[in-house]
Amino acid sequence: MRKAASDLSLVYFTDFSTAGGVGLADKMERLASAAGLREMGFKDKLVAIKVHFGEPGNLAFLRHNYAARIAAVIKELGGLPFVTDANTLYKGERADAARHLRAATENGYHEASLGCPVIIADGLRGYDHRAVEINMKHFQKAYIASAVAEADVIVSLNHFKGHVETGFGGALKNIGMGSGSREGKYQMHSGSTPKIKRENCTGCGQCVSHCAYEAITLDASRKAKIDKKKCVGCGQCVAVCNFGAARMAWDQGGQALGERIAEYAYATLKGREHIHINVITDVSPLCDCVGYNDIPIVPGIGFLASRDPVAIDAASAILVKEAPINPSSVLDKHIDEHGGKGLDKFLLLAPEAHWQESLAYAESIGLGQVRYKLIRKKY
Repeated sequence: MRKAASDLSLVYFTDFSTAGGVGLADKMERLASAAGLREMGFKDKLVAIKVHFGEPGNLAFLRHNYAARIAAVIKELGGLPFVTDANTLYKGERADAARHLRAATENGYHEASLGCPVIIADGLRGYDHRAVEINMKHFQKAYIASAVAEADVIVSLNHFKGHVETGFGGALKNIGMGSGSREGKYQMHSGSTPKIKRENCTGCGQCVSHCAYEAITLDASRKAKIDKKKCVGCGQCVAVCNFGAARMAWDQGGQALGERIAEYAYATLKGREHIHINVITDVSPLCDCVGYNDIPIVPGIGFLASRDPVAIDAASAILVKEAPINPSSVLDKHIDEHGGKGLDKFLLLAPEAHWQESLAYAESIGLGQVRYKLIRKKY
């Protein structure tokens, strides 16, 4: 990965301002090229462009135009790109390849719009994977979706936004959790079983209908109850609960989720060239896995590109921290005389997620560096 003279990882940044006929896709391409995209040796190599297609109903996901531009560059350089994502663990429109491809098409991701194939990385039902030996704290082996595991090069294109379980979702979340097969996702979520705060539960049944494992029922008092033997800890009930009743039970091991994701990200990138692009726009408080999106918590900030997935997430989190809070967003009550600049938005969204510790762990296993040099570009 590119390093500065001080041995810090380099993270390149440009904002969303445009002038002189230079559009957003142009700016992203130029930034990625500055970070090393055109130096990666794509000739005759299979290149996985790892994205999140977005759950139908959610409109915060990245437009397909960005992936199409990256695919065009890779083809220009003789590579064989494909755009990919893996099936979800939870119940939804991306839980199997048939519905997942339909959802991707609905959201603009298909061969005609991208100029390259769309492949669901872990097969029809999410069980197509390769076991990658890593011998780390949580896992000896990681189960990585086959189409990602067998690619020669990885390009992660990441929508940087909030997340109920990890604080935010960026490069590490997209390549770690997002590249795990169904069994891999189960591994990562194990130990983070949610709990129900009964006094907040209205008995609406949203958590029941969205649980893919029939782990939640309403008791005689019409209060939600979780069967821990059936629960896999995917957190979908937390995401869909509008009353703060379903919550992550961090005392049961949920704080380790970030570490598990880091180990899977390590397995995904092991032995291969990779580059990462974060787009800080439409920073919804919840992941694009949810079938809706809320008012962004901060204004749109810009693009980042780096060969280091840890550094790019660290830099993205700091840029969001430095940004003002959007009025009427879920963080509106935290606006102060500085407009919320300097407040850790992701800590406010998920106080128990401890995203800083997750990045520190990712650094400790050799995935990248938390410290970085931010290089600002004007295009």
